[in-house]
Amino acid sequence: MSDKELRTRSDKQSIDQFIQQVRNLPTQAGGGSRGRLIFALDATASREATWDQACHLQSELFLATRDLGGLAIQLAYYRGFREFKATGFVTETGQLLNLMNGVSCRGGRTQISRVLAHAVKETRVEPVRAVVFIGDCCEEPVDELCHSAGELGMLRTPVFMFHEGGDPHARAVFQQVSKLSGGAYAPFDRNSPQVLKDLMAAVAVYASGGAKALEDFSSRSSAEVKRLTRQIR
Repeated sequence: MSDKELRTRSDKQSIDQFIQQVRNLPTQAGGGSRGRLIFALDATASREATWDQACHLQSELFLATRDLGGLAIQLAYYRGFREFKATGFVTETGQLLNLMNGVSCRGGRTQISRVLAHAVKETRVEPVRAVVFIGDCCEEPVDELCHSAGELGMLRTPVFMFHEGGDPHARAVFQQVSKLSGGAYAPFDRNSPQVLKDLMAAVAVYASGGAKALEDFSSRSSAEVKRLTRQIR
């Protein structure tokens, strides 16, 4: 079997596992309401290529949910020396793209704890239905991250950890954070943008309409997603 075939099989297995995790989550209220989602990214130097990729794919978050009441999305990111920023919530893809295009990646250590703490603060003001995080490593104390993730779990705000690359420590931490918050973990490869596109769309649909909406979305999606959904029924 070629490397390309192995990578394709791995991609399909990742989406399969992810969709299975999401379908087991509690159902969110639908009814045409606009769900709030925090789209958080590591903007340190190692993430520049994937930041550009995420800019191209962010429209999926809106497109996948336009028939479900849509989303209000907040961009959050960290970079450089202790720099963490969160925008207001936007409801159109052009608005989010403009915000992302205004950010340049800068070297620095991870600040995932600030992402989670911010999500706790936001959802205590008004419920946040999901947090999407995209990153490749973790350089922080695990206990602090797990504490915030557990708090988000109690608040019913799941965190979906999208892991770029194969760092084993990051994988272990991201899996704990997603589990404690009630979310899901999924790895991806920057060379396979379709995987990230499908994962982002799946979370957006869940945030807007819940597990039932995700199942309906899968039935209308690509042949690959249909095939994966059939495997978990």
